[in-house]
Amino acid sequence: MIDLRSDTVTKPTDEMRRAMYAAEVGDDVYQEDPTVNELEETAAEILGKEKALFVTSGTQGNQIAVLTHCRPGQELLLEEESHIFYYESGAVAALAGVQTRTIAGKKGAMDPNDVLNAIRTEDIHYPETGLICLENTHNRAGGAVIPVENMEAVYNTAKANNVPVHLDGARLFNAAAAAGVDVKEFAKYTDTVQICLSKGLGAPVGSIIAGSSDFIKTARKWRKRLGGGMRQAGIIAAPGLIALTKMKDRLGEDQWNARILAEGIESIPGMKLARHPETNIVVADVTGLNITSEDFVKKLRSEGVISGTFGPTLVRFVTHYDVKEDQIQKAIEAIAKVAKN
Repeated sequence: MIDLRSDTVTKPTDEMRRAMYAAEVGDDVYQEDPTVNELEETAAEILGKEKALFVTSGTQGNQIAVLTHCRPGQELLLEEESHIFYYESGAVAALAGVQTRTIAGKKGAMDPNDVLNAIRTEDIHYPETGLICLENTHNRAGGAVIPVENMEAVYNTAKANNVPVHLDGARLFNAAAAAGVDVKEFAKYTDTVQICLSKGLGAPVGSIIAGSSDFIKTARKWRKRLGGGMRQAGIIAAPGLIALTKMKDRLGEDQWNARILAEGIESIPGMKLARHPETNIVVADVTGLNITSEDFVKKLRSEGVISGTFGPTLVRFVTHYDVKEDQIQKAIEAIAKVAKN
């Protein structure tokens, strides 16, 4: 099977498996796991933040950020199709007691003026704006890169109104690779940032949140409250360290394969791209085939290619480390076969 559902399906490399076996460990709740400590210090340096914290998942990292920044009854501003709003089970309401106020974006990017107009003024009837959340790359915008300039403008708007900014940077290294800039260029226009180690970077588990020392001190307690205090976590931090230091430099391969896949799909009668890929996500529209995305995905699976639905007529493909260029060509052939039939 050629699995293009998500970059979350990547398997750990042989080097990661060896590192897991040999990892020096301790009790991370006591901050005594040397491998976790090294991972957190390395992540903070790479992201240009004072401190970092190893967490179990991107969703947990985002929720810890909201819990740390906000108080119950506040309001969170975010793009209307962002992951925190769309795919995290309403956790900001269930856990943090905050409500969301969504802003329509363009390719995932919010207009700074729209953000400014959404920030609440002082009024007894209004909730306070507690946090602004960005997402880069933006999943439902097809892996679109939010430009550094847009992030800077939103950040400056937030700072002028004393509102913190959190970045869901699950695929931030994909954005940096596509834009050809250091990841710090994106991270510097945030107060806090979350990055996934288990997507394109290929680690088996885990994410990082990073910010100021004070933020991480409070975030560490929230991680404990959520049951995320881990013991000999160096075993899973070790592959994360390899992901962070070595795997980020090969993300261009995935993005190259996404372009090949996109060009192949464009050449198939009845199919078109919902948007041209900027990173490693390709979204195809099957409306012209008179078939639903669900039926298309089922037929494609019978041809040996696994994909995912992204709406009634949209199909998502995600390139990653475990899918090579020759498999992309085979996937295009399978897609063409399904489309023809």
